[in-house]
Amino acid sequence: MSGILITGASRGVGRALAVACASAGLYSRIIITARQDEAGLRETARLVSAAGCPLCIPALGDVGDFDWVQRLRADFGPVETLVNNAGISRIGLLTDLEPGDWAEILRVNLTSLYNTCHTFVPDMVRAGQGKILNISSVWGLSGASCEVAYSASKGGVNAFTRALAKELAPSHIQVNAAALGIIDTAMNARLSDEEKAEIVDKIPAGYIASPAEAAQALLKLLTMPEYLTGEIIRIDGGWL
Repeated sequence: MSGILITGASRGVGRALAVACASAGLYSRIIITARQDEAGLRETARLVSAAGCPLCIPALGDVGDFDWVQRLRADFGPVETLVNNAGISRIGLLTDLEPGDWAEILRVNLTSLYNTCHTFVPDMVRAGQGKILNISSVWGLSGASCEVAYSASKGGVNAFTRALAKELAPSHIQVNAAALGIIDTAMNARLSDEEKAEIVDKIPAGYIASPAEAAQALLKLLTMPEYLTGEIIRIDGGWL
């Protein structure tokens, strides 16, 4: 069994994936991070431990901060699997988006991938194996009105994934991204019941996925053979 790092795991898909990984018994060490929600991170750690993980390590800090990620590696060592799940969004017209908000979205959603991969990939290269799964969005494929910064950041995640997969395939390191559709998380709690109904009406599967269902799909991707790499895999109920 090996170690896995899951960023943005204080709630939602990150928490569900951490618990699913523990339940599957694939990892002897699960490192989970969150930027601000210490209580949520501790709850995730409790659930992960209860699900049977021998060692769960919660780490409160900002994966958008390169120095913090370097300290994370120094404190807790290498991992064989990296899941870049941390992400934020802002809703509104691009012309109303402040420069600081634009920079923050790109830092958390995209620069964090550089930080974690730059830090943890050398260990994978030396080991001659590894898996990286980046959590993207269908908006990174099609774009969304009033979510230009979020869409741009996730489009960047997709390009980052394809390029890094080519770079690391000779080292037997798998790199993929999951482009999620709408999931029942806090990020989408702002939607009214009417807005959710309108969205569901456009989804062939006919419902909004739970974090647990999304996590089961992600867990399958983490167990796929090495030859599946450089892919942006939609998990959206046939929405797009």
